[in-house]
Amino acid sequence: MPTPHNQAQKGDIAGTVLMPGDPLRAKFIAETYLENAVLFNNVRGMYGFTGTYKGKPVSVMGSGMGIPSVALYSYELYHFYDVSNIIRVGSAGSLSPNLKIKDIAIAQAACTDSAYAAQFGLPGTFAPIAGFSLLEKAAAIAKRSGVRYQVGSVLSTDSFYHDNKNALALWRDMGVIAVEMESAGLYMNAARAGRNALCILTISDEIFEGMETTPEERQTGFSNMIEIALETASEI
Repeated sequence: MPTPHNQAQKGDIAGTVLMPGDPLRAKFIAETYLENAVLFNNVRGMYGFTGTYKGKPVSVMGSGMGIPSVALYSYELYHFYDVSNIIRVGSAGSLSPNLKIKDIAIAQAACTDSAYAAQFGLPGTFAPIAGFSLLEKAAAIAKRSGVRYQVGSVLSTDSFYHDNKNALALWRDMGVIAVEMESAGLYMNAARAGRNALCILTISDEIFEGMETTPEERQTGFSNMIEIALETASEI
């Protein structure tokens, strides 16, 4: 049955979903990379398409920005549409000096300043991590393709504009390689649902160097990340 946020019927969505934050990037991926792509959702402009990649069914759907938004859409995909794997394909700011514009960060784990985990009532601090099978495949594909990439911990923050101007430097000092706004929520939902998730991120900004990509590049660029995610999906 459709949900308040997704008009798809059972069976309209593939078992593996690529999930960019920007719904227009979802549309771009569907039109550029998928064969016979069919629109399954446009509620609130959150595009979702299902097609095939190398003969295998793959869906792509936007998640919106921030943990509350990605958590809502990923929860419905896991629990109402029997999705097994979600691969986030998004942008991130580099905290590591080794990650430059257009490089790839693969999120092995996701630190966060969000209170999202509080709902689970855990007697401690949960560590959100990627599904290892997806992580292993994506890292091997990235290495094989020859792109510049790094695997490590990212920060999923609730604050794009942070009042503490030293906050990101503190996370960098703990070895966190990049900052974005969704991965931790996605990883927690996957863990709770017993499903798989991975976040593959393109560096759109070098935080401490003041360099950044344009909005147009973020919407329709980042081909290396998209191709790594699609190749990973094709090997599941």
